[in-house]
Amino acid sequence: MKIRTILDQIDLGSMALPEFQRGYVWNRDQVRGLMHSLYRKHPVGGLLVWVTKTETADARGDGPLAPGSVKLLLDGQQRITSLYGIIRGTPPQFFDGNAQTFTGLYFHLADETFEFYAPLKMKDNPLWINVTELMQIGAGEAIKRLVTIPEFQPNLTTYINRLNSIDTIKEIDLHIEEVTGEDKTVDIVVDIFNLVNSGGTKLSKGDLALAKICAMWPQARGEMKNRLDKWRRAGFEFRLEWLLRNINTILTGEALFSALKDVDTVSFQKGLQQAEKAVDYLLDLIASRLGMDHDPVLGSRYSFPLLTRYLMQRGGRLSEHTERDKLLYWYVHTFLWGRYAGSTETVLNQDLALVEDTEGALDRLINQLRQNRGNLRLTPDDFMGWSRSARFYPLLYMLTRVWKAKDWDSGVELSSFLLGSLRSLQVHHIFPKGLLYKHGYPRSEVNAIGNFTFLTQETNLLVSDRDPIQ
Repeated sequence: MKIRTILDQIDLGSMALPEFQRGYVWNRDQVRGLMHSLYRKHPVGGLLVWVTKTETADARGDGPLAPGSVKLLLDGQQRITSLYGIIRGTPPQFFDGNAQTFTGLYFHLADETFEFYAPLKMKDNPLWINVTELMQIGAGEAIKRLVTIPEFQPNLTTYINRLNSIDTIKEIDLHIEEVTGEDKTVDIVVDIFNLVNSGGTKLSKGDLALAKICAMWPQARGEMKNRLDKWRRAGFEFRLEWLLRNINTILTGEALFSALKDVDTVSFQKGLQQAEKAVDYLLDLIASRLGMDHDPVLGSRYSFPLLTRYLMQRGGRLSEHTERDKLLYWYVHTFLWGRYAGSTETVLNQDLALVEDTEGALDRLINQLRQNRGNLRLTPDDFMGWSRSARFYPLLYMLTRVWKAKDWDSGVELSSFLLGSLRSLQVHHIFPKGLLYKHGYPRSEVNAIGNFTFLTQETNLLVSDRDPIQ
């Protein structure tokens, strides 16, 4: 089927995206690579669609579906979404992602390269052609403009052919393989999807669980994303699956998403509200007591499903300061020792079982950590070899905040919410990297966490790479 026809089918609601599909995840390099391949007439692969009845189809987006049957894209979403955005100049109705990824693509007539708009390079340079504009006005109109530029006359035929090559991308045929049959349930189709995408990102159990929830409550994904957007504005980046796991543990006391199969819409809506309330409470608690007030320093985010379950069992708040401090003590040690660094569901189920009986639950959690570690004491050796990307980095920031560390120059107490264009926090090497390399220190020691301190951007620029003795 021609690309032009595929896009028409999307507009008509004859082709859509199944609810269980992830959103758009391509980057600009992938978009440019796709266009380069199509321009050169290289193969870009076919599409896989699931042909199903419209009345039973769970499709993404608010657009109406064509009556009778609809083709749901199983393989090819990223390619088709990119092409739709470039050719139509707007995302398709099922779009969920960053439209800037395919916005502003240009083509250089002489070099035959695709690049995204850069004002200094492209402004007032007629060799750069806006690809979306060309797709919309057609090669004929673009050629009319081209012939009026005197300096293009020696290469006019070549440039015309290149414009036509881009415009005729819309006429390229893509093979479409169809999955059909009454026996093709969502579960079977997800298995097919994962087999086809074995080299890419598979659908998780959370994706499938959310698909079933959205079948009962179509607004579920949007409502969950509203909460994620709220936390993003506050400086925390969480994934949809993370929020779903919090809802799951609150409602079922289980880590496995399969436990959601018997949860009805009303219960799920209540669970979402409880999860939002619990996460808000915990983020405020961790920021106020531990100083961990933005995403890069928030350790052990996968302990939150346990924390939210514990909190909701107690009516949404902690009763006394000793309980609060025990909970935070356990939380800090989960990221210091990587309690949820792997096999999340298995470890989470073990810990959820320990808190079902509310009496002595925190003591049992702490003892479980102690048994795994031998002891929970920190020694100087524990910091050896750890760098900024490791789990001890949040501890450095926590100590900075709890002990009310001040900026070296201004004396202002450090936090991530200082105002002013040069007041944002930055990480500074106390002993400059160049100085340490000069004296033979290895990279691991140069970038060791013990050589870091937090400064405002203003002070960091002032200190620069001077020897500390200066």
